[in-house]
Amino acid sequence: MGGRDDISWDDLKRMVADLIAAGQENARLIQELRESGKETDRQIRELKRQLGALGNRLGQFVQDMVQPAVVRLFQARGIPVHRVYPNALAKNDEGEAILEIDLLVINGDHAIAVECKSRLTSEDVDEHLDRLARFKACFTEHADKILHGAVAAMGAPEEVIRYAERQGLYVLVQADDDVVLRNRPDFEPRSW
Repeated sequence: MGGRDDISWDDLKRMVADLIAAGQENARLIQELRESGKETDRQIRELKRQLGALGNRLGQFVQDMVQPAVVRLFQARGIPVHRVYPNALAKNDEGEAILEIDLLVINGDHAIAVECKSRLTSEDVDEHLDRLARFKACFTEHADKILHGAVAAMGAPEEVIRYAERQGLYVLVQADDDVVLRNRPDFEPRSW
């Protein structure tokens, strides 16, 4: 029969002891991995928190950069706007925020809701389109105004700029120390 008859009792005990020791070592390594994983999870959560805070600061920087330029840019397009309200917030009857607009540009019968991002994506455009669709229901005091939408960013890929433009949005992008409209000359904004 070979195999099993050739193993002595001492060899078998030594093999079992080796297996037990290997199992204990594996259990120790698994515990270390669990503890290491918990630390890694904590570090990832902290990194996400820091990135979120940085993103908020960059968004605020873009908003601060765009705010003085919007009146000039829209007046040059023939839209008579004079007032800019940063962080316009609509609340429900319970006082809970239901919609926030980074910059609300208003005068007379016009309103332009501007979303500010550090780096504009097509998802940002889609989210802003959703905000624009809900705007008049949330900001009832401006429901009679002609509403346009705009997105502003420190940077945006050309395909995202054109996507936003196809959706009827004004696109404002940083250029050196200024903010410029990146829409084509024949651009016609969508009204909500």
